[in-house]
Amino acid sequence: MAVARAPATTSDALFGGRVSLLQPARGRGYRVNVDAILLAAFAAGPRKTARAAFDLGAGVGAVGLSLLHLGGASRVTMIESDATLARLASANANANGWSDRITVLRGDVEDASLAPDGAADLVVCNPPYVPPGRGRPPAPSRARAKSGPLDVFLDAARRIAGRRARICVVYPAIELTTLLTELRARGLEPKRLRLVHGKEGAPARVALVESVAGKRGGLAVEAPLVETAARGPARA
Repeated sequence: MAVARAPATTSDALFGGRVSLLQPARGRGYRVNVDAILLAAFAAGPRKTARAAFDLGAGVGAVGLSLLHLGGASRVTMIESDATLARLASANANANGWSDRITVLRGDVEDASLAPDGAADLVVCNPPYVPPGRGRPPAPSRARAKSGPLDVFLDAARRIAGRRARICVVYPAIELTTLLTELRARGLEPKRLRLVHGKEGAPARVALVESVAGKRGGLAVEAPLVETAARGPARA
């Protein structure tokens, strides 16, 4: 008897089914998590719609798709080095009817030929959370998405960002000082910060940071986001 092979991809959805998402099946590659949605919502925020947004290390395109859904961008250019994920990002753009508003470029984020200097007025980035050589090595199917150098992504963001562009990053809260230091080293000043907690009373899990090129000062620390509200006392 032939044994059925597990599918390479799954068809999922975001925002209660309003955005469809094709992504690698479990165990077959990096899958979207809530941090992508948090980043898109933070970047969309109360600001005006970005004309040209760039998503660095876009994966299957969840951040860019969410930006368009939330009205945070008019157009999104997605840069992704993995051929399979880049193909899925293109498929997702088509499936959601946004092929005219999304451009998917396959290549490394540091490749200057992929985007002109200063081309963006918004850059979003969900970089690998683990620096190379630190911690337990991730599964091979997720290695590039989970482990990598932060500086490569920040250098690319700085180059692509226009004079008044915003750069929004999600990164582990425990590494917040590293992120802020690296941003400032590139002339990028943090202007908005929001910490995300898994539950009430727990240490922050990730930090959402918006920076711009400019003088120091003026950081707005927003109210923390708690993902799971604590339950009240049990009733008899």
